[in-house]
Amino acid sequence: MIKNIIFDFGDVFINLDKQATYKELAQLGVTEITQEMMETYYKYEMGLITTDEFVGFFHDKFNLKKESLIDAWNAILLDFPLHRLDFLKELAKKGNYRLFLLSNTNDLHISWIQRDWGDKLYNEFKVCFEKFYLSHEINLRKPNTDIYEFVLNENDLVAEETIFIDDTEENIIAAEKLGIKVWNINPEKEDVVNLLDRSIFK
Repeated sequence: MIKNIIFDFGDVFINLDKQATYKELAQLGVTEITQEMMETYYKYEMGLITTDEFVGFFHDKFNLKKESLIDAWNAILLDFPLHRLDFLKELAKKGNYRLFLLSNTNDLHISWIQRDWGDKLYNEFKVCFEKFYLSHEINLRKPNTDIYEFVLNENDLVAEETIFIDDTEENIIAAEKLGIKVWNINPEKEDVVNLLDRSIFK
């Protein structure tokens, strides 16, 4: 029996354009994504370097204007369909499941979301979850095993009683290896509001 639900954020609640940042960077002259760039991104996503250090890396390496880099970085973020918030609020209100958010994100992205949504909407969303885990705040990131173990252990969750919803296959595979039930949601064809229609909840 499922007792706990762990949700990803991007392409589960908020829509993303995952190619947008690459396209924007290309227009700024950054056409190749190097290993060094990815390692810097991962450090930033885990909160191991500051926003100033992250932006400064691209500024120094590619002579990009900091404002242009920030705009390109945030281009991935799209809209938040409010029917998903309605679903989440109803799920939280019924109280049949413990709800958690577990997202790979960073200070620039979450700051943009807070500004774009406004405090009222952001807090309405956040309050639905028992815990709201953002990778840059807990210094862990998916698909590393330790992030799932952290959430399970901190909240005394039984893996087999827990379902994790994420759009990224490698994140799903890592969670499944720990015995967590999973839904590798396809944002082009599926919507999180149909979660309880899945056979695992029957």
